[in-house]
Amino acid sequence: MSDSLHISCPSCLATNRIPASRLTQKPVCGRCHQPLFMATPLELDETAFARVQANTDLPVLVDFWASWCGPCKMMAPVFERAAAELEPACRLVKINTEQCQNLSARYQIRSIPTLLLLQGGQEVARQAGAMDQVSLVRWVRQHL
Repeated sequence: MSDSLHISCPSCLATNRIPASRLTQKPVCGRCHQPLFMATPLELDETAFARVQANTDLPVLVDFWASWCGPCKMMAPVFERAAAELEPACRLVKINTEQCQNLSARYQIRSIPTLLLLQGGQEVARQAGAMDQVSLVRWVRQHL
């Protein structure tokens, strides 16, 4: 990691520059003064996802899901708890495949839930299917 990182605010999407050494010190947004890490995944639409992806130097873990999907419903609380464990090492986001069909097509999502780990806009790893929290955290950390 470089000395400072760009982080998109989960509340207002403003880009913040934070020294890497301060990531664990509960940094707040310079614009809206809300916490930059809230130990919860961000639910984003296509526009917000593009902004977060472009303006965040951290790896981004994406959960592609749908409200009608049984395994997605089982995975939701696991992904939520994993955010508390994985932040601030990476940003966790949720993308509803029904509402963000263009984004799902761009990343060639064929089954859900699908997890995608992105770094600098590039896919680092992909996992289809629900996982338990221990397996999810282990999978992410092995690819970071």
